[in-house]
Amino acid sequence: MREAPADYLEFAAARSGPLFRTACLLTGDWHLAEDLVQETLAKMYRSWRRVSRAGSPVAYADTVLVRTYLSQRRRRSSTERPSDRLPEAAGPAPDAELRMALLDGLARLTARDRAVLVLRYWEDRSVKETSEALRLSPGAVRARSMRALHRLRALLGADLADLAA
Repeated sequence: MREAPADYLEFAAARSGPLFRTACLLTGDWHLAEDLVQETLAKMYRSWRRVSRAGSPVAYADTVLVRTYLSQRRRRSSTERPSDRLPEAAGPAPDAELRMALLDGLARLTARDRAVLVLRYWEDRSVKETSEALRLSPGAVRARSMRALHRLRALLGADLADLAA
């Protein structure tokens, strides 16, 4: 097996943390997120020469991550059953109940709605960046964001108001 290029190794080391955070938010599962990041970095490695010359490997990696996630969600045979155990480590947060309620609400949305909300609001991406990552028009991202937020609010109902207060 050949050795990975130094610039790829540097890229993978720098981007694995942010990719993992996004993957955790998309999947809601620590282990599935690790698998998703590994698959994303493997795809990046296979096309690294072309990608590194193209200009924005970071944007390409984000797009690969989201598309891989959506592709896995479409394949019913590849779904794993989550356990009722919490992830190994949880970050300290003063609003842990709110965070858990939001994560639970996100988990109950469709994969596409979840991807739009995570990219737009949790990752603080622009409409343009989100539309490029999901291959949607900017208008479709705005409309889907609005509908997904409405669905999330309906799912959380009074719980959200109680926790946010």
